[in-house]
Amino acid sequence: MARFIVRRIGQMLLVLFAVSALTFLIFNVIPGGDPAVRMAGRHPDPGQLARIRAEWGFNDPVYVQYLKTMQKTFTGDLSSYTTNVDVVDELRKRAPRTFALAIGAAIIWMLAATAIGLYTAARAGRFADRSITILALVGISMPVFWVGALMNYYLGFKWGIFPNGGYVPFADDPWEWFYHLIMPWTALSILFIGVYSRVLRSNILDTINEDYVRTARAKGLSERRVMYRHVLRNSLIPIVTLWGLDFGAVLGGGTILTETVFDIQGVGQYAAESIGQLDVPPVLAITLFGSFFIVLLNTVVDILYAAIDPRIRLQ
Repeated sequence: MARFIVRRIGQMLLVLFAVSALTFLIFNVIPGGDPAVRMAGRHPDPGQLARIRAEWGFNDPVYVQYLKTMQKTFTGDLSSYTTNVDVVDELRKRAPRTFALAIGAAIIWMLAATAIGLYTAARAGRFADRSITILALVGISMPVFWVGALMNYYLGFKWGIFPNGGYVPFADDPWEWFYHLIMPWTALSILFIGVYSRVLRSNILDTINEDYVRTARAKGLSERRVMYRHVLRNSLIPIVTLWGLDFGAVLGGGTILTETVFDIQGVGQYAAESIGQLDVPPVLAITLFGSFFIVLLNTVVDILYAAIDPRIRLQ
């Protein structure tokens, strides 16, 4: 088991290295990717470009630039090419907003999907099941930016039920923090609720015919106890795994559109702004930030599976 964990951690570090190197190379070889030109302004003269390249080390080979950039990333001394703002400080300021959005939405979609999946499985084939199936498919089909725009216009601007975007820190006003995040949480979780509820429904209908469920019923247990104690617990195992991976993906960049639509000013919105300016340091730091959570949660899931099923350790 220890060897398996070490191997997975080594693979995680290798993936992070590959992601960081590819991100740095892509932004240095694309047209208009020269950071010195962007930093010098619209009409730079050769002398100004030469001074900027010398000051920032852009005359060094690409691998030297990459190593210097990574060193600055991990020492907290990385500055934006275009705004000269410290990237690590900017991430520290924006990360709580992204975490608040992602964690709240993840809790909502997990609880709602569990309730809906259990309800539809108990009424499989009936009108309620078919109606909720249609609604789930509609929710899966709706892009988050479109849902967010509609919510912003009707619930925020037209009817004034919720704030029209923005973010209030929890420390300043917990109620306003919650109130401002209701629409972003809902918009981000709708797609996942549709997917998870359908997967859970299918798992429950498969599990409900297992031999141990029949045995539990034969012992005289109530249908409610059988459903919650035996069927639901076993059906949730793949859902929890899926939740962990999707939560990592949301933290790793899945909030970009939601943050932009609702003007939350989190890490995702910072990434969108930096990509538009071809600003390598913030994009590299944000990519590492997102990749870390995605790879970390994948590694944790692999380790948990290996603890449950020893056969996986041999793979």
